[in-house]
Amino acid sequence: MNTINPFRVFSVVAMCLFVALMLTQSGCTKHESEKQESVRYLVTSPIMKDTLVYKDYVCQIQSKNHIEIRSQERGYLQNIYVDEGQFVKKGELLFQIMPAIYQADMEKAKASVSYAEIEYLNTKNLADSNIVSKNELALAKARLDKEKAELSLAKAHLEFTQIRAPFDGYIDRFHKRLGSLVDEGELLTSLSDNSNLWGYYNVPESEYLDYSTHAHNQPMVKLRMANNQMFEYEGKVETIEADFNNETGNIAFRATFPNPKKTLRHGETGTILMPVYMKQAILIPQEATFDVLDKKFVFVVDDKGLVTSRQIVVGTEMSHVYAVTSGLNTNDKILIEGLRKVKNNDRIETKYVPYYDVLTDLTHLHAE
Repeated sequence: MNTINPFRVFSVVAMCLFVALMLTQSGCTKHESEKQESVRYLVTSPIMKDTLVYKDYVCQIQSKNHIEIRSQERGYLQNIYVDEGQFVKKGELLFQIMPAIYQADMEKAKASVSYAEIEYLNTKNLADSNIVSKNELALAKARLDKEKAELSLAKAHLEFTQIRAPFDGYIDRFHKRLGSLVDEGELLTSLSDNSNLWGYYNVPESEYLDYSTHAHNQPMVKLRMANNQMFEYEGKVETIEADFNNETGNIAFRATFPNPKKTLRHGETGTILMPVYMKQAILIPQEATFDVLDKKFVFVVDDKGLVTSRQIVVGTEMSHVYAVTSGLNTNDKILIEGLRKVKNNDRIETKYVPYYDVLTDLTHLHAE
């Protein structure tokens, strides 16, 4: 009887498994190679066009009328007729300083005027009868005028004990409370007219010169509020300060925004979006770029499919788009997908997509 050698059986089985494994790997490798070769990467070309972009400037928002309300007389704060944050109308009574002393001064001045009037009339009768000289009459008249002036002054002091709103606006925080002893000129509160607001922002010298070139045809500016929402009303640049700041090289602009819904308040911050004209700007999708340290690059693909990385300089950033100042022209084809899958000097198959189709797809993608 023939005996089966177990070592021989093991060798045959191992050989069969090895052959099967090699065939499987060969098939997978061939399949993956075919799959890789079938991939076609999307490319597009930059476009050149005149465009309008918006540059961002941090701004400080201030009311067109914002004043301090101060006491014009010394005394105890007898009444407060409004509350903090309240909207008040022009001429509305806000505060009352205790008027007793000023009322007494006015009554005293009235009595002095009456006395001077009687004295003047008596002197006039005597002068008409040539009993006293005309100089005596002139002195009596001067004393009467003086007392009348003192009465007018006393009336003014009494009126100053009532503090009224000089215009429509919102009351700020109180700095004195009911019953406080206030001195002349002491701050009581502030008043803001928020019907129109001013946005102050600083513009570099080069951008100021660009603005001045197109100042006759400048559209309205926009305001992005602190919550990153756009203010519904556009503003207009009405004033540019006279001098540049020598330390920063900036000059202050002032844009006026209507505020009929009283959304904005004095002291807020925001971002002014000022339009800037760019002539013959080269535009590319942001998706086509990648960063290496602090520099931006794109992959340029030639007619033979050779991939080459190229550094670019971005002048302005817009929504999904960069305006490139150097590094590209409209004849270049740039990779817009698979940037992480390729490297310098690779050869790839490409499919060309027009720039505007790329931009439309990106806009829809980000909207979702």
